[in-house]
Amino acid sequence: MKLRAFGPLLAVVGALAVGALFIAAVGKNPLAVYGRMALGVFGNAYGIGQVLFRATPLVFTGLAVALGFRAGLFNIGAEGQLVMGAFACGVVGATFRDLPGVLLLPLTIASGMAAGALWALPPAWLKAKVGAHEVINTIMMNFIALALVQYLGHFAFVPATVHTAEIGAGARIARFEAFLPIFRGSPVNLSLVLAVGVALLVGWVLFRTRFGYELRAVGLSPSAAEYAGIDVPRTWILALCISGAIAGLVGANFVQGYKGYFESGFSSGIGFLGIAVALLARNHPIGVVVASLFFAALGYGGLVINTEVPKELVEILQAIVILFAITLHVVIERWLRRRA
Repeated sequence: MKLRAFGPLLAVVGALAVGALFIAAVGKNPLAVYGRMALGVFGNAYGIGQVLFRATPLVFTGLAVALGFRAGLFNIGAEGQLVMGAFACGVVGATFRDLPGVLLLPLTIASGMAAGALWALPPAWLKAKVGAHEVINTIMMNFIALALVQYLGHFAFVPATVHTAEIGAGARIARFEAFLPIFRGSPVNLSLVLAVGVALLVGWVLFRTRFGYELRAVGLSPSAAEYAGIDVPRTWILALCISGAIAGLVGANFVQGYKGYFESGFSSGIGFLGIAVALLARNHPIGVVVASLFFAALGYGGLVINTEVPKELVEILQAIVILFAITLHVVIERWLRRRA
C-alpha cells in the first residue's frame, strides 16, 4: 500500500527531471527557473491565493472523474457538466437576485449541481440500459453543452457581451480577502472550503457507506457485483449523475466567488484537466485535493516564468506527469503481484 502511494510522488519527480532537460535545451538553468517558479508561487500571499483559486475547480472536476472511475466509468464529460452547472448558476442567481441570501445562496449552488447531474443523466442511462459506452457519449455531451450555452446565451447574456447579468448579492460567496487581508487582490474564495468538504464527504461515502462499497464493487467487477445482488445499472446511473453534480459545483467558484456572473469560455479545459488530477491521485478524494494543488501551482508557475521559457513547458510537464503516473502504476502493480 505504501509503495502504491509512493508512485504519484515518483511521477512528479520524474516529470520535473524531464522538464529540467527541456529547460536546459533552451539555454536556461533548470535550478534557477524552478527556483523562480517556486518563489513566485509560494513566496507571497498573492501567489498562494492564485494557486488555491485555481485548485478549487480542479478539486471538483477531479472528484467528479475519480468517482466515475471508482464505479468503472470513464467520465470525460466533466467539461460539459461544469459548463451547464455554471450557466444554470449564473442564470438562477441573476433571475432571483432579489431573494434573501439565506435562500438565494443554496438555491444557486443547488441549481448548478442539478444542471450538472441532469447533463450526466443521458450517457448514464444509455450505459445502464443499452450498454452504450460512456466515453463516446460524454464526449459528445461536451460539444452539445458548449453549443447549447452559446445558443441560450443569445437570450441570457447582457447585450453586446458574452456573459449573463450579475447574480444577486445574496448568492455571492465571500473571498478570503474579506477576513484575511494578506490575500488582498486574490480571487480565492470560500468555495475552496466547499471543495474540501465535498472531498471529505466523497471519501466518507466511498469507504464508510454501503453505497460506496457497492460502487467500488461494481467498478472492480460488474459481473461479480451483479452476482452478489448489487443493482449494477442503478449504481452506474447514480455514480455518473453524482459525478455531474460535483462538476456542476465549479460555478460556485467562478460565478459566485469570483466574477459574479457566468462568462462564456471560462472553463479553459478544467474538466479535462480533472482527468489528469484523478489519475495522479489514484482516484482517492484526499489525493485529488493534493493533486489539484500541484496542477494549480504548476499552471500559475508557468505564468511566473513565461518570459524565460516557452509557456508550453507547463503543458509538457502535465503530460509527462500523467505518463509517468500510469507507467509507474502498471510497473508497481506487476511487481506487487509477483511478490504476492
